[in-house]
Amino acid sequence: MKKSVYIHKFKTKLGWFRLASTEKGVAIINFTDPVGFKSDMKKRFGDYEVKTGGVMNKKVEKQILSYLDGKLKKFSLKLDLDGTAFQRRVLGKVGSIPYGKTITYGKIAASVGNSKAARAVGSVNAGNSLPIVIPCHRVLAANGLGGYAGGLKLKKYLLNLENIEY
Repeated sequence: MKKSVYIHKFKTKLGWFRLASTEKGVAIINFTDPVGFKSDMKKRFGDYEVKTGGVMNKKVEKQILSYLDGKLKKFSLKLDLDGTAFQRRVLGKVGSIPYGKTITYGKIAASVGNSKAARAVGSVNAGNSLPIVIPCHRVLAANGLGGYAGGLKLKKYLLNLENIEY
């Protein structure tokens, strides 16, 4: 029997969010690049049956809307993470950064056992398929904001939402 992936789209004050989830949990959150969403879907779920809806996606939608309204501080979602062991360790560390707090790329690199891997941590963040839920916007460069796949304007918006000074 073919595996299924559920897709869902909803509108927020930041624009349209596109989600994909499996029986394991939410796998893709995209709100900046609809073409990238299609590409990510094809790359990761090309052999899956694509269905719309899904209980997990409704839960993700509800929590993201609550977060964007300033009400939710911690997500409680099952995640379907992809990637190497290093990527999953980095994303796990990023996922544990508390609401309203930040950490540097270098400190994350050191915490996963390679203090010289700050750039690699940045690359993992750039490829984070679960932004906001895995809050890569809370990771800063040692001397400033650093980057953000959705652009610095969006990173600043999310940091401001959490009352984070940068």
